[in-house]
Amino acid sequence: MPDHGKKYQDVLKQLDRQKLYDPLEGLAKVRQLAHAKFDESVDVHIRTGADPRHADQMIRGAAVLPAGTGKTRRVLAFATGDKAREAEEAGADIVGGEELVRRIQTENFLDFDVAVATPDMMGLVGRLGRILGPRGLMPAPKTGTVTMDIGRVIREIKGGRVEFRVDKSGVIHAPIGKVSFSEDKLAQNLAALLDAVQRAKPAGVKGQYIRGITVAPTMGPGVKLDIQPTLALAASHR
Repeated sequence: MPDHGKKYQDVLKQLDRQKLYDPLEGLAKVRQLAHAKFDESVDVHIRTGADPRHADQMIRGAAVLPAGTGKTRRVLAFATGDKAREAEEAGADIVGGEELVRRIQTENFLDFDVAVATPDMMGLVGRLGRILGPRGLMPAPKTGTVTMDIGRVIREIKGGRVEFRVDKSGVIHAPIGKVSFSEDKLAQNLAALLDAVQRAKPAGVKGQYIRGITVAPTMGPGVKLDIQPTLALAASHR
């Protein structure tokens, strides 16, 4: 869009790029900086001291955001028998077993946002590693998406569960809601996410674990948060 550059520059003038904002002040600033014509997501970028090239420094986990994510997620469940019924009752959009695995293999069916599975299905689901793995859709025990408690996990996903993992540069990216959310709701979600990230700290990470926290609207610039008061907010969530 030709006016995107000018809009973005105008928005930048409202932000002190050097300032470390108190969390509530920073979240208010993010809402102010959002300038798109749609309800932008609010994303958090957490710079860690992890080096994910080492297996013992891989950070991966999930957080349940108390105020939800603000968007509907399509859930696919690999389950059979009673567990398939449990998944359907919990609100799964697509439920199946071997026929669903074949459909993904032959039709490249990928019309879902999250996949969950019962442990007994993983022998079959493992065949889909090359299709689902690169897209971040493969169920995994570490994120709680391989479970016998499939109904609870589906309800959590529908209610605001987000998965996170560290990227190659040691940064975690995750959504915490929409700019239409109040600062209080965004703060609740930020606290829940940071609490989960801290709990997921690998034993191999030495020194300072969380080294920077930035929040940003989808189309806008990042707002740097002051680490100590932001981590204190996470502690209050426990």
